[in-house]
Amino acid sequence: MRLARGEPIAYILGETVFFDEYYTVTPDVLIPRPDTERVVEKVIKHLPEGGRMLDLSCGSGCIAISSLCHSVNTTALLSDVSAPSLEIARKNAVRNGVTDRCTFLRADLFDFPPLCERFDVIASNPPYVRSDVIDTLEKECSFEPRIAFDGGEDGMRFYRRLLDLCPPLLKRGGTMVFEIGYDQKEAITALCREKGYGIEVYKDYGKNDRVAVIRPEE
Repeated sequence: MRLARGEPIAYILGETVFFDEYYTVTPDVLIPRPDTERVVEKVIKHLPEGGRMLDLSCGSGCIAISSLCHSVNTTALLSDVSAPSLEIARKNAVRNGVTDRCTFLRADLFDFPPLCERFDVIASNPPYVRSDVIDTLEKECSFEPRIAFDGGEDGMRFYRRLLDLCPPLLKRGGTMVFEIGYDQKEAITALCREKGYGIEVYKDYGKNDRVAVIRPEE
């Protein structure tokens, strides 16, 4: 009955596979997509042994947790505005054996608290769907939290905030790794050029633009 109504099978089963790990998922979090694995690949590439990363809008925790699972002596701070999302992320850290390498912070990106530490990598899969497009997405998306999709009028609201928030939180030579919409390469590149940041955009498994790797110091 639930499947016939269009409910995602991951919610029915209560779990999904992402990268090489199993993740608990509920309607409180976005279901991890295969294309987001490309974000993890880039994080792992830029996260040094013993490094520390920040995962903003972490949801289920899949980006940080899989990155830790495939890197050496690394740690992560996972942050989200949603308390239920953070609870799921905590459970997934335990499930995948990295809970001792994770810390958690409930925070709004637009009212982010000062931090006394700096990070080698800051990753995020922020909301990036234009508000007027959300209701046209496939039926399964209607079961997922709208807050995880809604990127504002032009879909770029969170990227503008991230590009102001993140650079001061990076160690010298640090890297930002963001998932982007398939049609947002030009917009995110223009934002980075305005600020003098270096950017490379990589494609997902479907050959769509999907991952922006950004360096403030070029």
